[in-house]
Amino acid sequence: MSDLLIAFEEYLSVTKALDTLTVSSYLSDLQQLEIHTQKTLTKLDTTDVLQFLATFENKRTLNRKLSAINTFFHFCHLQNFTYEKIKIPMAKVPKNLPKYLNNDDILQAIKMIDRSTRMGLRDYALILFLYASGCRISEALNVQRGDIVDGWLKIRFAKGEKERVVPLAPVATEALDAYLQKQNMASSYLWLNYRGEPLSRISAYKIVKKYLGVSPHVLRHSFASSLIIGGADLRVVQELLGHSSLETTQIYTHIQKQNLADTMHSYHPLS
Repeated sequence: MSDLLIAFEEYLSVTKALDTLTVSSYLSDLQQLEIHTQKTLTKLDTTDVLQFLATFENKRTLNRKLSAINTFFHFCHLQNFTYEKIKIPMAKVPKNLPKYLNNDDILQAIKMIDRSTRMGLRDYALILFLYASGCRISEALNVQRGDIVDGWLKIRFAKGEKERVVPLAPVATEALDAYLQKQNMASSYLWLNYRGEPLSRISAYKIVKKYLGVSPHVLRHSFASSLIIGGADLRVVQELLGHSSLETTQIYTHIQKQNLADTMHSYHPLS
């Protein structure tokens, strides 16, 4: 990796406080851009960038690459490495209604978990924990025992290194206590595999997929959707999810509107 990209990596990690996965993704996208154009990054112009982006049909993928490129050239402009400040507008992506499960679906599915074993107690507690906290899976897997005090969860390794505190439902803390009583392993981390090592993202994905048929992120959507349908204020949901912008949270207002429409069609006599 070039000295420039090493400096950019430090800027992303320290100044921007982005998580390691995002930093790695940005660097990979920029290296891909260099390979495609056969030019060093500081020699690129807008035409080079647009020709590279034209190779991606999926708008979400395109926007992810573009985010890395715009951030890089903003960094170069701040450091006076380039005279031209390249900034290309993002492609418009249709806002799809996030997939989510309702409360009954989740509780009914986890009844099938065999809680007579340590791993069964862990799986049950993990699913309830994700649904009760709205954590990203990366945040959940970094939680340590000392991060939960009196039913409050402190999320210290949040996206963008932003800490937040979330109240946990009693049913989730009870499931967690039952699991920890059986765990008996010398680790400060909550979620462990059968060898007593921190649970991996792949393993967590397989656990949720096995019982619910969805990814762990759908439980985050389910958490937010349950709050919105229940009448929670959008800004409160924003804070609980750890969104830096209210615009990100506003996708859940579609669920609120759909819920109102469904209720109208179900109960109004003219429907």
